[in-house]
Order: sequence, then C-alpha cells, then structure tokens
Amino acid sequence: MMVFISKEAEIAIAHFSPSEREVYRKLTAERINTLQLNNPQHTHNTHPEAKTIKSIKTKLKDNEAMIAHTNKGNSLMILPIKQYDSKITVFLRANNFQTTERDPTKTFQFQVRRVVTDSKTLIPQEIKWKYVNMNPTALTIKGLIKMHRPEHPIRPMVNWRGTPAYKLARLFTQKIKQLTPLPNRHNVDNT
Repeated sequence: MMVFISKEAEIAIAHFSPSEREVYRKLTAERINTLQLNNPQHTHNTHPEAKTIKSIKTKLKDNEAMIAHTNKGNSLMILPIKQYDSKITVFLRANNFQTTERDPTKTFQFQVRRVVTDSKTLIPQEIKWKYVNMNPTALTIKGLIKMHRPEHPIRPMVNWRGTPAYKLARLFTQKIKQLTPLPNRHNVDNT
C-alpha cells in the first residue's frame, strides 16, 4: 500500500514548480517512513480469519470432504466428496443422461462459427467476432444439496457460459425480445 501512496505523491509533486519539488519529496518521504514505523504490515497468515480458513481447508483435505451450497436458505453443508459425486451420478442416471468419451466441443464450435459466418442478416460481418467464443469449454454441472428433502438429493446447476453457443444464444434472446414483446408485464424472462 505504501508503494501506491508514494507513486500518487510523486504524481502530485510533479505538478509543483521545479524549485519546490525536492522539499515536498523530502517531507513526503519522512511522512511515509513515519507511517511505516507506526503501522507494521501484517501478512495474511497473521490474521485470525486466515488461520481459521487454513485450518478448515486442511481438515477438509485430510477427511476428503468438501463444502457444498444448499438449495434453499443460503447455507453451506460439509459432506464427503464421494457422497457428493455419487449424488451427481445418481441424478444423471435417474434422468437418462447420456455420457460420451470424447468432447464434442470442437465440432460444435466449428458449426457455430459456420452459422455466424453464413448469417449475414442477423449478425453484421464487422461484429461477428463478438458472438464466437474463442476458447470454448464443455459445460459443467454442480449440485445444490436439497436439505429440505429426505436423503438430500441435488438440484443441478449447469454452467454453460464457456460453451460455443452461449454468446449466440444471448444475441438471439435479445433479438426475440425486440421483435416479439410480451403483452403481460408479469411474464417470466428466461433464455
């Protein structure tokens, strides 16, 4: 923090006349030294919160456990990693999801790029780069634990911001809203 103070002071001193600059530099240096002597810098490990967080992390790692968010109530739950993984697996199997060994992201990215390039009326050519994700990733899923249900099933949360079609889907959602305004003001917005 003292580095920022000294840089800001030097910028301010540069606005003085050349004859006054050395005087103010000396006064500023003395004040900064006084501040440093009266307020020694603490490292992150000396704070009690940092020590508590570190001890929690080591205990979780030693016991192969994790902290998971719950579905309702803005609360957290500690559970074994194996139990969390099994809940995700049970959810995927119960809802007939299909898994694949290879990642289809590159193929899908190629198709999205071709659609963006070929679509000259919806997407102007000079801004088509805005709607192509340069480093696409496969979507990820995590589960929120349903504490209010017996056996604590999960509520899936799918993150697809890094997927190839995310920006394109947002564009089309905006276009649809512009072209077809919904008559009711209580309609639910959803992508």
